[in-house]
Amino acid sequence: MKNQRLKIARLEKDLSQAELANLIGVTRQTIGLIESGNYNPTLKLCVAICQALDKTLDDLFWEDPL
Repeated sequence: MKNQRLKIARLEKDLSQAELANLIGVTRQTIGLIESGNYNPTLKLCVAICQALDKTLDDLFWEDPL
């Protein structure tokens, strides 16, 4: 499932995928794969992304119940 919330939060901070990746020490491809839903990041990576974007884990990675 695509992670639109991550993409929106990244764009709100005016960051490209490459810029966010550089901030947290991963490749641009990793950020792209997370956003497209093709990669399940570790908790450590999720926390790093949240810190870089000033968001919580719930804001970016917790799925809303149906």
